[in-house]
Amino acid sequence: MALFIRQNEEKSEFQQRLAAELQEKARKKAAGDQPDGVTDSAYLKGTKETTSLAWVWIVIAFFAVGVFVFYIVGSSR
Repeated sequence: MALFIRQNEEKSEFQQRLAAELQEKARKKAAGDQPDGVTDSAYLKGTKETTSLAWVWIVIAFFAVGVFVFYIVGSSR
């Protein structure tokens, strides 16, 4: 069952004031300088960018996984 509200009824003073406040908040929020959520985040403080030797760590990780798999396969025979 739907509730129908007549559009020709006027809003109360409280409703008008509340709507005006919400519109003002929305304008201020839209006009403000909002952080992008990535470079402005607090969790990035104290960290550094990845160096050019990151590929070495990737190779070491793959080598370690390979040795682990070789060990598991060799011990199961």
